[in-house]
Amino acid sequence: MSEKISVMISESDVDKRIAELGAKISKDYEGRTVHMICVLKGGVFFMCELAKKITVPVTMDFMSVSSYGNGTVSSGVVKIVKDLDDTIEGKDVLVVEDIIDSGRTLSYLLDTLKSRKPNSLKLCTLLDKPDRRVTEVNVDYTGFEIEDKFVIGYGLDYAQKYRNLPYIGVVELD
Repeated sequence: MSEKISVMISESDVDKRIAELGAKISKDYEGRTVHMICVLKGGVFFMCELAKKITVPVTMDFMSVSSYGNGTVSSGVVKIVKDLDDTIEGKDVLVVEDIIDSGRTLSYLLDTLKSRKPNSLKLCTLLDKPDRRVTEVNVDYTGFEIEDKFVIGYGLDYAQKYRNLPYIGVVELD
């Protein structure tokens, strides 16, 4: 099986939108420290670029939560693969995700994090596919709302490939 890739969102458009999100987050968190939690692996590219655009103090931690495996459709089973290194109690937490699809993974993750008593808990995603939602998730900051296509690049993968593309592409399988 071969893969054909076409550009959905250009590198320059992604860079511009991340700068806009960074400015908005900086304004919203003025006078506070943002504790960013990256959802690995896909979120790492987005979080690193976003953090560079935020002007208030930033701390970071990482989690790995999965419901995909190596497929292109969510399995519906959510598991924490790597938990946080530090407590979030009393912190202003911003969860950073690459894409929100069905909402199952993020709903589970946000419920888990809420129980750990952060001062505040918000969600930022590079991409959102609201048409695929099966579980409601409140997204505070969205880079791009996209149609229901399987996308890769900028941290998003197909079977662990294509994360390093500097744009958002659509993968089609032949």
